[in-house]
Amino acid sequence: MLTQAQKLLLIGQVTALSSVPIRTIRYYESLGLIQSCDRTGGGFRQFDESVLARLAFIKRSQSLGLSLQEIGELLKVYDRGQLPCDDVQAKLKNKIVEIDKQIDELLTLRTELGGILSGWENFHSLQPGTICPVLQKN
Repeated sequence: MLTQAQKLLLIGQVTALSSVPIRTIRYYESLGLIQSCDRTGGGFRQFDESVLARLAFIKRSQSLGLSLQEIGELLKVYDRGQLPCDDVQAKLKNKIVEIDKQIDELLTLRTELGGILSGWENFHSLQPGTICPVLQKN
C-alpha cells in the first residue's frame, strides 16, 4: 500500500524525468524490466518513483553493452532482495573478452583491406562474370 510520501507518476512524467520515450517504457514493461503500479480511471499507467532509478540502471547498463536480456537477469537478482554487483562484474568481464575478440577480428580485416589497397590495379574494361576484378582475384 502506498504511503503519503510515495508519489505515483504518470507515464508522461516518467518520460519527462528519465528521458526515456513512452514507447520504450511500454516495451520495458512488456519485457518485465519495469512494472506499473496501477492505472488511472482513464487507463493511464502509473509508476512508483523508484522506476526512475530502474530506468537509469537500464540505460547505463545498455551504454556498457549489456543486452536487455542480461539486464533483466540482473534486475531479477535485485528483485529477490540481493545486490547484483557480482553478476554485473561477471557480465562486464565477459564484455571485455567479447570486445578483445572484436578488436582482433577488426585488426585482421584492416590488414586484409590494406593488402588489397596496396596492390590496387586499375582495370578499364568489363570482364564477363567479374564485377570488380581487384576484389575477385585469387
